[in-house]
Amino acid sequence: MAAAAAAAAAAPSRKTETYTDTKRRDDVRGANIAAARAVADAVRTSLGPRGMDKMISSGDQTQEVIITNDGATILSRIALLQPAARMLAELSRSQDTAAGDGTTTVVVLAGSLLRRAQSLLSAGAHPTAAADALHRLATRAVEILHAMAIPIELSDRESLVKSASTALNSKVVSQYSTLLSPLAVDAALSVVDPAHPDLLDLRDIRIVKKLGGTVDDTELVRGLIFDKKASHAAGGPTRVENAKIAVIQFQISPPKTDIEQSVIVSDYAQMDRILREERNYILGIVKKIKASGCNVLLIQKSILRDAVTDLSLHYLAKAKILVVKDVERDEIEFVTKTLNCLPIANIEHFRTDKLGYADVVEEVSVGEGKVVKITGIRDMGRTATVLVRGSNQLVIDEAERSLHDAFCVIRCLVNKRFLIAGGGAPEIEMSMQLAAWAKELQGMESYCIREFAEALEVIPYTLAENAGLNPISIVTELRNRHARGEKNAGINVRKGQITNILEENVVQPLLVSTSAITLACECVRMILKIDDIVTVR
Repeated sequence: MAAAAAAAAAAPSRKTETYTDTKRRDDVRGANIAAARAVADAVRTSLGPRGMDKMISSGDQTQEVIITNDGATILSRIALLQPAARMLAELSRSQDTAAGDGTTTVVVLAGSLLRRAQSLLSAGAHPTAAADALHRLATRAVEILHAMAIPIELSDRESLVKSASTALNSKVVSQYSTLLSPLAVDAALSVVDPAHPDLLDLRDIRIVKKLGGTVDDTELVRGLIFDKKASHAAGGPTRVENAKIAVIQFQISPPKTDIEQSVIVSDYAQMDRILREERNYILGIVKKIKASGCNVLLIQKSILRDAVTDLSLHYLAKAKILVVKDVERDEIEFVTKTLNCLPIANIEHFRTDKLGYADVVEEVSVGEGKVVKITGIRDMGRTATVLVRGSNQLVIDEAERSLHDAFCVIRCLVNKRFLIAGGGAPEIEMSMQLAAWAKELQGMESYCIREFAEALEVIPYTLAENAGLNPISIVTELRNRHARGEKNAGINVRKGQITNILEENVVQPLLVSTSAITLACECVRMILKIDDIVTVR
C-alpha cells in the first residue's frame, strides 16, 4: 500500500522532468538564417536593370579588381566563413550551372524565404512543418509558371534576341545590348547540331579577349582566331591563301634523352657532328611536312622541351610555312573540331587526310597587338568564335561574363522552348495564386504557405527599390493589376510605371524562373532542418 502511494507520488515528478532545452537548437538555426540573410542582403542591391555594381578587390599581391553585378561572380569572390552563408554562394553557382541567368534572383528569393521562415519559427511553427510546406509550394509554383509560359521556336530569331537583350540589360555593358544580343543569338544557333536540336554545348563557343577599341568593335568570326602573332623568325610568311593546315603535337627540335644526363664534348669535330645531326634531323621533319603540301602549322605548347627552335623556325620560313606556336593544350579539341582535321602526334603520321583547309590564314592588327585569323574554312565544324574588344581589362572581362549569360539564356530556350514575362510579373502572379491556394488548405500548412507566398513579392519590391521608385505603391498597383487578370503586368523601370511587360519585350526563359524557385526552396529547406553545427578537428 505504501509502495503504491510512493509510485503515485513519483509519477507527477517524472512528468515535470521531461523538459528539453531547445535553446541551443534555436540559436544555431537563428545564426544560420542570419548569416544567409546577410549574404542575400549584400547582393540584393545589384538586382535588376537599375541595380548597383560591386567592385571586388582581391587582398593578395595581385590586387585584382573586378566590377560586376553578376550574383554568381560576386559570391564566388567573397570569402565566406559561416557554413550557411557558403550554402547561398553554392546556391548561386548551382543556378549559374542550371540556367546561367537569375543568379542574383535566386539568392534574394532564398533570403526573403528565410526571413519569413524565421517569423514562422518565432510564432511556434515546427521547422519540419515549414520545410514540408516549402516543398509543396515549390511544386505548385512551377505549375503556375508553366501555365504562364509562351511556347517559341528556335526559328523565331526575334524572340531569342529579346530574351538575350533582357539578360544583358541588367549588366554593366547594357548600353551595348543591341549589338551583343543578336551576336549572341547568331553564335549560339550556329553551334546547334540538327541531329541533337535540344542540345547546346557552350564549349563550342570560344571568346577571345583583345584590349583596344570599344565594346562596339566586338565581332562574331566565322572561323578561328589565335590571340598571338605568327612566327616572324627568318622572315616567315604572315599571310597564306588556299591554306592547308596541320595541328601538330610533336616537337620540331632536337630530341632529348629519357633520363637526366650530361654529354661531354671533347673536341670541335664532335661538336660539328652534333650540330650537323641536329640540322639533318630538323630538316628531315620539315621536308616531310612540306611534302604533304602543308603551308600552315599550328604547334601545341610543349611542357617537355621547346616545341620549336630558332633553327626549325628558319627552315620552316624557307619552306614558306606560316607557323603559329604555343597553342594551348586545352584549345586543341576546339581547333581541330573547327578545322575538321585531326591532331598529329608523330611525324610518321603526317598525311594529307589529316589536314584542314581554309581560304585565308593571315596575321591582322587588332587594337594594340596582332592576332592570327583563319577564315573560309572548308567543311567547318559547328563552332563559333567571338572577338571581344574593350577600352580596359575590366570592361572586357565584364563583357565576357555578360555574353556568357546571354549564351546561357539561349541554351535554356534550346533545352526548354518556353518564354515567360519578366519585370516581376511571374513572382507577383505566383504570390497571389499561392496565397489563394493556401486558403483552401488547413492547419499549419496553410499558415506557412501563405507566409512564404508573400516572400515572393521581394523580387518586384527590390526591382522598384533599385530603380528609385516607391516600392510600396508600385507593388500595391502590381497586385491590383494582377487581381484584374493582367498576368503579364510588370514593372517597367525605364518608364517608372506598371505596363504589359510582354509588349515591352522584357522576357526571360521559363527555365530561369523554375530553376530559381526550385533551388531557392530546396536551399531554405536544408537550412531550416539544421539544428546543430558539429566541428570536426
